[in-house]
Amino acid sequence: MDKREDSLPPEDMLVTDDRELDRDSAAREPETELDEDDRLKPEFVRDVIELAEAGEGEAARERIGRLHPADIADLFELARADERPMLAAVLGDMLSADVLAEMNDYVREELIDLLAPEQVAELASELDTDDAVAIIEDMEADEQQAVLEAMEPEDRAAIEDALSFPEESAGRLMQRDLVAVPEHVTVGDVIDRLREDTDLTSDFWEIFVVDPMHRPVGTCQLSWILRTPRDIAISDVMKREQTLIPIDMDQEEVALRFQKYALISAAVVDRAGRLVGMITVDDVVHIIQEEAGEDILRLSGAGDGDINEPIRETYSARVRWLVANLGTALVASTIVGLFGGAIEHMVALAALMPIVAGVGGNAGTQTLAVTVRALAMNQLTDSNSWRAVFREMKIALLNGGTIALIAGTATGLWFGNPMLGGVIAAAMIVNIFVAGVAGVAIPLLLDRLDQDPAVASSIFVTMTTDSMGFLAFLGLAVLSGLTTL
Repeated sequence: MDKREDSLPPEDMLVTDDRELDRDSAAREPETELDEDDRLKPEFVRDVIELAEAGEGEAARERIGRLHPADIADLFELARADERPMLAAVLGDMLSADVLAEMNDYVREELIDLLAPEQVAELASELDTDDAVAIIEDMEADEQQAVLEAMEPEDRAAIEDALSFPEESAGRLMQRDLVAVPEHVTVGDVIDRLREDTDLTSDFWEIFVVDPMHRPVGTCQLSWILRTPRDIAISDVMKREQTLIPIDMDQEEVALRFQKYALISAAVVDRAGRLVGMITVDDVVHIIQEEAGEDILRLSGAGDGDINEPIRETYSARVRWLVANLGTALVASTIVGLFGGAIEHMVALAALMPIVAGVGGNAGTQTLAVTVRALAMNQLTDSNSWRAVFREMKIALLNGGTIALIAGTATGLWFGNPMLGGVIAAAMIVNIFVAGVAGVAIPLLLDRLDQDPAVASSIFVTMTTDSMGFLAFLGLAVLSGLTTL
């Protein structure tokens, strides 16, 4: 007999009726409500809304009940604003805390306004502290107080403590429910406690080991505990090196630490070094997404960039940016006005100068995007900032030379004027070089001045490339003798 047969489990554990496999496979087939990109199909959204409007609430609930909470949240976001109260009424208690936690901020605020403070308090009590804070923190002060008063004292104390910390800080982000044990216990003691204590949090990946002052001295993954004999001291199993998160650390810096050290969870400590909470990777994923989106939108001045944002708020955010751009555009137009006589003498200059400014602007935007990202990811620091500037200068010269060759040759042939081709080529090199320097130097300078480089950099970079593009092109045209003022 083959020796391997001795290690095989009994035959009845290996053989399964084919019909059972078919039934299991059918049960695991993806629901038809989602398309290949895991988004709700338009026809499903329409069907649910039509059922709700027709008063067939039970049928609508049956269809919605098959969805994950995140998909139910998507359903509300895809519905029109005037349809959301009706959907909320149809769902009833299916509008759970998990659904609210997954929902877009603006949509969630609309729905919370429909609920009584007692209902909001009940939903918040079912969530982890960080998710409950996300629901309550944006409410009006009087509504927030009413919700807090309706909560259990323990839950209320945790929420109020979290709200005492600055927005977008580790104190707001952390969960207070965690598992911590003293360092003198054994692995068996820890396992027994995990089995017997019904008040422990249900979701955790590691256990924190603390000293008598409740300061974290190590961490131990659940897999290590399960594979270690019961009589071994937890201090002999734990890992003493750990990444601790100060309670007042900005959430962007928290996300960078998780990314850099490949963390699943991390302990949060107060100013005295005591363990007060933990942050888990699922929360950090949301932070990374939010921060990346914020930087992109700030570069364009599009406000929050949320399609559910009220029109008045979107208008207010965007119009300020456009007014600022109008001011910087006047600088470029003033430079063009200085060369009005040259443009009248040679109309081709008017046709070509937007090309110089436009290409320079694109080159500046490329460098600016790379620099802002590097600053956000802590890749660009005092140690390598000058190296980054010189690197972008080299790239700008290479790009400028390539574009100058193409633009100069094409212009000289098209207009039959080699001198004009040489002027635009020289202007291209100058403007793209300036764009490269400005694209890295301006955000670095703003960062040194403790200003957000994602907010103001693009205004100054655009002004620089437009102004320098017009000045270089028109100025060289005059100096070369192509035209006279």
